[in-house]
Order: sequence, then structure tokens, then C-alpha cells
Amino acid sequence: MSLSYRVYYVWKRNFYSFKRFVIPTLLVSLGEPLFYLVAMGMGLGAYMGLLGGKSYLGFLAPGIVMSGVMLSSAFECLYGTLVRMIHEKIFDSLIVTPISAEDAVAGDIAWAIFRGWISGFLVLAAAVLLGAVSVSLPGVILLFLAMTAVGLVFASLSMIVTSFAPNFDFFNYYTELFITPMFFFSGVFFPLDRLPEWVKVAAHFLPLTHAVDISRAALEGRFSTALAYNFLALILPGIILFYAALLCMKRRLIK
Repeated sequence: MSLSYRVYYVWKRNFYSFKRFVIPTLLVSLGEPLFYLVAMGMGLGAYMGLLGGKSYLGFLAPGIVMSGVMLSSAFECLYGTLVRMIHEKIFDSLIVTPISAEDAVAGDIAWAIFRGWISGFLVLAAAVLLGAVSVSLPGVILLFLAMTAVGLVFASLSMIVTSFAPNFDFFNYYTELFITPMFFFSGVFFPLDRLPEWVKVAAHFLPLTHAVDISRAALEGRFSTALAYNFLALILPGIILFYAALLCMKRRLIK
């Protein structure tokens, strides 16, 4: 199983397609995270005290940044990939050229990671404008690396799900039973230390938990070697899931 420079051409094809609908796509990418920031961070936050010496909006924003990355990269490799595969027949067209099935899938995953970057930095910009967080160059670099790792994990995992999906309804199992619960139990909306012990233990097996930890540390200026554990908990599963996604999708594309 090998990859080539042709991965870039697949990414480029998706980018050119994206440019035609860039404004509505960006608005959709920003809409839901911004809703959580405003409705919960400023609305609910007005009735809450300080969390760790900061406002609830300041607590919420780092988690919303990473959840935006998760949702964008995951949905791109769910609905976006299935549309390109079944309805537009893009993959069928690609693999009859010198582009291999692995290159085509890796290019789609790379594109999903890029979409995650866009969503993450849009939400970060909104959080800064709302006064929720402040940024520094080291913090932004750390966030960029974390967004890349998060995008790899969720794009690859979603690609595996898509490789078995007969239709769009199949995705409901994945989103409702995995993505949505993780969104609420990864420390995005409330501190994990206030949850039962078994929930805290389970939460540390969720990739979004580690992403939120990195995001909060980066935006609060808490840089330490302890973050290496969080990165390791994202990168190792990400690599495994990436190669599993290549294998699963290749089996579906080449019958």
C-alpha cells in the first residue's frame, strides 16, 4: 500500500469544486459553532459563575473550536465522500487514471483535514472577536497541529464508516451513537472532574477529550510536556485509522 504525489491532485480537484460554493459553505461551517458560542457561552454563561477563574464563554470557546474541526472533517468524509462516490462517480473516474484508489482516498482525507482547519480557525476568529479568548503565536501553532491530528482521526474514521455505507441513512448510527455523545462528554461544555469516575475514565478514551485539553492549554498559554500524551492519544489512532480507511475504501472501490 503506497501513496504518491497524485494525492495532491485529488485534493486540488476538491478545492476547485469548493471554490464555487465557498461563501455558503463557510457560513454553514461557522453557523453551528457560533450558535453554541453565543447561545450557551453568552446566554447560559450569564447565569453561571467563573470556571477555573474565567467566564463560561472563555471555558467553552476552546472546546467549540475543536468540535468544529471534528464535525467538519467527519461530515466531509461522510456525506461529501458518499456523494462523490455514488452520485457523482468521481472515484470511478479517478481510478481509471494513473491515480490509485489509495491516492484518491488519501486525497479526500487530506481535503477533509483542510476543511477542519477552515472551520477551526473561523470559530477561533469568532471567539477572539467575542472576547472569549486571546491568542499567541505559540498557541496558534499548537492549535494548528492539534487541528491536523483531530482532522486525521475523524476524517479517517468517517471514511471507514463510509466504506460500509449503502446510503445516507446509515450515517445516523455513527453520528447519533458516537459523534453526538462524544460532543457532550469530552469536556467541551463542562469540566470532566465534576462527572462520575467511570465517566471520566471513559472520556479519556475519546479523541475529542484530548483535543479539547490541547486547545484549552494553547489558548491559556499553558505549555508543558504533559501535552505530549494528548498528542500521542490523537496521532497513534489517527495513523492506524488512516491506513484502515485506505484498505476499507480500496475494497469497496475495486471489486
